[in-house]
Amino acid sequence: MGVALALITAYMAGEVVVGVFAGSLALISDAAHMLTDAGAIVLALFAMRLAARPPKGGYTFGLKRAEILSAQANGITMLILGGVLAVEAIRRLVEPGHVVGGPVLVTALAGIAVNLAAAWALSRANRTSLNVQGAFLHILNDLFAFIATAAAGLVMILTGFTRADAIATLLVVVLMVRAGVGLVRASGRIFLEAAPSGIDPPALGSRLAGVADVVEVHDLHVWQITSGEPALSAHVLVAEGRDCHGVRRAIEGLLRLEYRITHSTLQVDHARERGDEHCADSHGESYRPPAEVARGRTT
Repeated sequence: MGVALALITAYMAGEVVVGVFAGSLALISDAAHMLTDAGAIVLALFAMRLAARPPKGGYTFGLKRAEILSAQANGITMLILGGVLAVEAIRRLVEPGHVVGGPVLVTALAGIAVNLAAAWALSRANRTSLNVQGAFLHILNDLFAFIATAAAGLVMILTGFTRADAIATLLVVVLMVRAGVGLVRASGRIFLEAAPSGIDPPALGSRLAGVADVVEVHDLHVWQITSGEPALSAHVLVAEGRDCHGVRRAIEGLLRLEYRITHSTLQVDHARERGDEHCADSHGESYRPPAEVARGRTT
């Protein structure tokens, strides 16, 4: 990430100079996007340092969600910048200005090389982290933006069609909005403690209820502490006279092997201890074994 930051910062300064000289909004928008790239990497590095701190005081999970805050900030920044550039691009479509195509093409081709190197450097980082993935998306979108800008520069050289510069900018905006919405949505799901992508809570509840000696599962909650760290809590009722500790170990093993959930909190009781197989004060859905399984356990 440090290598990518150095490449982007050095190139961005030169691109601003060329963009002003050539009168190219596409180059200036690329430079603005690279500024957000640099900011995203700096924020990501800072968030990673915070997330690495051990739990302390009231922060019982530590500061792991600092990385999600960083990812959300990256997404919001891309959306805001995309809106600003879209307005200016539309204005230039209506009133096109003078743009020098040669410097635009040369600078964009150099930008493609720089962003390829930066993307390669970031691809070596841990991209299972939403924070790192957000920084990587910034770089990847900038790469596509430079490709569009190079195409616009070539069109202007060959045809003199200066509106190609504004059209390239709008293509950049579309990419920025798409990536920004994805980051905001993914980070928002974590903040709202939605189930991790790929885990269906009702199917998971039914799977847990199918474990041997389980009578019922309720108060099931599954969420993410941060990207790549799912957690689960549930209340499990076990048949009378069965080993509740053995059931707990079986469920923990199932969660670890089939769902990669290593952080689980299970309240395990015998059904008779609650006076009924179902807890009247439970929240959410309850899950019981399939009828044929329940009949087999009864017999």
